[in-house]
Amino acid sequence: MPLVKIISENKIIEENVTENTNLVVQAGIKKFPYPYLKYKCGMGTCGTCSSLIIKGQKYLPDPTWKEVKILKEKLQLGYRLACQFRISHDIEIKQD
Repeated sequence: MPLVKIISENKIIEENVTENTNLVVQAGIKKFPYPYLKYKCGMGTCGTCSSLIIKGQKYLPDPTWKEVKILKEKLQLGYRLACQFRISHDIEIKQD
């Protein structure tokens, strides 16, 4: 089971998730350390779940067209939308 580490508001939250988990879906159904994950629409249109990927970037799929549209140059800095990918390996993210 992949380990997810989220750094948000000076808190560090660690939780194991089942493989192929989408963090926003899990937070929405209260199966992830809610409310520590910032999200809103869950559809890749608002950008609220924008997260800096600190570790595990190489295991994520390529960015979706929605991420390219919303994040623009932030993609090159290592940001992704948590609602747009699934977790298959350990990952560490930071939300502002």
